[in-house]
Amino acid sequence: MPRYAMKIEYDGTPFSGWQRQVDRPSVQGAIESALAKIQPGPHTIGAAGRTDAGVHAVGQVAHCDLTRDWDPFRLSEAVNYHLKPLPVAITDCARVDDDWHARFTATERRYLFRLAARRAPLALDAGRMWQVKLPLDAAAMQEGADHLLGLHDFTTFRAAMCQADSPLRTLDELRVEEVPAHTGQMFHIHVRARSFLHNQVRSFVGTLERVGSGHWQPEQVKTALEARDRTACGPVCPPQGLYLAAVTYPDDPFV
Repeated sequence: MPRYAMKIEYDGTPFSGWQRQVDRPSVQGAIESALAKIQPGPHTIGAAGRTDAGVHAVGQVAHCDLTRDWDPFRLSEAVNYHLKPLPVAITDCARVDDDWHARFTATERRYLFRLAARRAPLALDAGRMWQVKLPLDAAAMQEGADHLLGLHDFTTFRAAMCQADSPLRTLDELRVEEVPAHTGQMFHIHVRARSFLHNQVRSFVGTLERVGSGHWQPEQVKTALEARDRTACGPVCPPQGLYLAAVTYPDDPFV
């Protein structure tokens, strides 16, 4: 059966996460239902990352197997038609080798976290950013973030229910960028690694917010990391500001 890679964008607000669930809406379930409209199922698609409830994506990647040989553009158009009116879109599609896998072939994942520090409510970005009320010190946040770069035991920064075999991960980038804002402050936090632990990015951001607000000193991030203890972590921030931004492969299927 021909295999297709799909690049996917979605607003995670109405979904219980990426992974299909029996009694709750999911992004995977929505796409599999759309595929069933163009080819009898059942369908099971594989994704590069299983985003949690409320987490968004602009560069999620998944693969599917179909019996019919589709033109990739027409396949994306057909799936998008049957996804309406859900906030999910196939933004690109490509034919790939039969052994290509969205998760296991990937060599890197990039996340973006959007954070606003202002008093006024978010009229345009509610549900798409995390808002805090106090000003944040970007330089202090970056100083704290630098302690997390490289290969570490990230037990402190993973969820208690994380199913990964090992807490060891190599963090390639954790960059705090303050971007122009009409009111208050706005930050983009860029995170890059081959793979992540459950809640790792949200644990990073929640801890860095503590540093930016002055409740923690930057070196306390290193102390928390070295504790290898979940209770040493700062608060886990809410999911609204988190986006799966991109997935990298040895050969980009969408070029």
